[in-house]
Order: sequence, then C-alpha cells, then structure tokens
Amino acid sequence: MNSEGTAPMTTKTSCGGVALDVEGLRMRYGTTDVLRDVTFRARHGEVVALLGPNGAGKSTTIEILEGFRLRSAGRVTVLGTDPAHADERWRARVGVVLQSWRDHGKWRVRELLTHFGRYYVPYATEAVPRPWDADELLAAVGLSAQAGDKVRTLSGGQRRRLDVAVGLVGRPELLFLDEPTAGLDPRARYEFHDLVHRLAADHRTTILLTTHDLAEADKLADRIMILSGGRIVADGSAADLARRAAAADEVSWTREGRHFTHRTGESTRFVRELFLEHGEAIGDLAVRRASLEDTYLALVREHGTGSGGAAGAGAGQKAVAAR
Repeated sequence: MNSEGTAPMTTKTSCGGVALDVEGLRMRYGTTDVLRDVTFRARHGEVVALLGPNGAGKSTTIEILEGFRLRSAGRVTVLGTDPAHADERWRARVGVVLQSWRDHGKWRVRELLTHFGRYYVPYATEAVPRPWDADELLAAVGLSAQAGDKVRTLSGGQRRRLDVAVGLVGRPELLFLDEPTAGLDPRARYEFHDLVHRLAADHRTTILLTTHDLAEADKLADRIMILSGGRIVADGSAADLARRAAAADEVSWTREGRHFTHRTGESTRFVRELFLEHGEAIGDLAVRRASLEDTYLALVREHGTGSGGAAGAGAGQKAVAAR
C-alpha cells in the first residue's frame, strides 16, 4: 500500500496476450437461459469491470470462469485452459476474493496467510515465486500492525483487507474481485485502488472485478463490460460507452430570475448558442457531463433486463430528477 499518502497510479496499463477468452457462453437452468452468447476477451495486465443489475448473470459468469460451475454451451479459456477441466496447477495461478468467506477467527493474521501460502509452494516457478511472503503481503494490504492479532478481533474493514490478502497469497496471474471494497473506509479504499493499479502495471496481473460502485469501476478499469439480459451489451472504456449510449449532458443556468435545465448530447454547441441568443443575461451556468452512471442506466434501459433492470433504471431516473 502507499504508506506515504502519495496519489495512486492512474495511467492505464499496456497489455499483451490473452488471459480470458470467452465465446458463445451459455448457461441454462431448466428452460431459462441465464447467459446467452456471452463473448469477450481480456488481456494480461488488463483491469476489466463487469457491471450489471442484480440477476443479470454476473455471478454465474464469474463462477464458470473460476471453474466452480459447469456451463451449458460455449467456449471458455482461462490462462490457456478450460476451467471445466483444470487441475491444481491451474488453480494455483488464479486468485479469488469473495464478498465474504468463512474465516478462522482463532488464527492470527500472519499465521493464517503463512498456512494458506504453503499450499502454493509446489507450484512456484522461476518466473513466479510462490507464495507471496506473508510480511510483504501484509504490508501491501495495510495490515502489518495487525499481523499478530487474531482474525476475530479485526474490524470489518481490516477483515476485508485480509480477504484480499488471502486472494493474493499465491501471486495469481488472474484475480477475480467480487465487490472488493465493500466495508472499507475512504482511505482504505484509496489505498486498495492503488494496489490494484500496481498489480496490473508491475505484475501484469489480469483483474476481473464486479462492483455496484460505478465510480470505482470508472477509476479502476481499463474496460467496462455491461451484462444485461444474459448478454454483454456494451464493452469499452467509460468514454467509449458514453459515446455509444449517447448519454446526455445536463446544462443549467439562470436568466431573469428563473432557473433552467436542459439535457443535450451537444453541450458545447448548446452553450455557445445560448450565449449568442441571451448574452450577459445568462447567469449561474453549469454543465454536468454524462457520468458512467448515466451511461450505465441508458444502456440497461435500452436492452431491458426484467425486474432487476427496471428497478435499477427507476432508481436512476429518480436520482436524475432530484438533481
């Protein structure tokens, strides 16, 4: 972690080689298709956020990629291997950080990491020494001061950092993060974002994360994929998605004591024309650019996702109306 409080790295990483290759992925339960023709790739060192309303199929997708669930159809290659037929050597290359896990409250923090680390010793290579040294890892996640504490005495935020450490102890080449900063305070979240950037940039770790925090996805991800109705309906940077969704900017101003608001995809042109028409009569001008939240809600509404999408879209519409 960044103990000096310096700003985290924000430059997007350069990537090479395919770490995740998914084509035509389908998952059916009975007569219901939860996933339909899901297709995407992720490269080594790339940070990808998978977004979508509840019930869109995010968890099912991740579980298939992790090898915890068998798919109904399609091709899936993770680090060059089909996870449905993967062995322990493959599993040693993959890290998983769950929303919660059944921890061992009586263990001390360093002892727990050392214990888990022993499982990775047989899978060490010259290129990737395993496991990650427990004290180095504790420093990386900001738990050095709690190294000798029992797990049950940790705060909620500290337990979340330990979750991350457990997922990293084997120095994974691919890391799955499920709501990684849930329960973290603002400083801990800031430091975790820095850690994610360093894992991708310095170690070329591929990271696939799910989150309901759209601002976090915008900060962390090289690419954002939106899963809706069992399909990937959008895939690109936040700016790419905004252009595709044609999400509107919001322009507000006052004139002659009245307040006005206008939504437009051409805010610069609109403001120029506004001043040409009314000149110095315009006051309190403000332009709010379309956010990732606006883009996300526009794409979810466009593709329709049933009850989950409708609920999410309705909440978003209320939030926009309240501004």
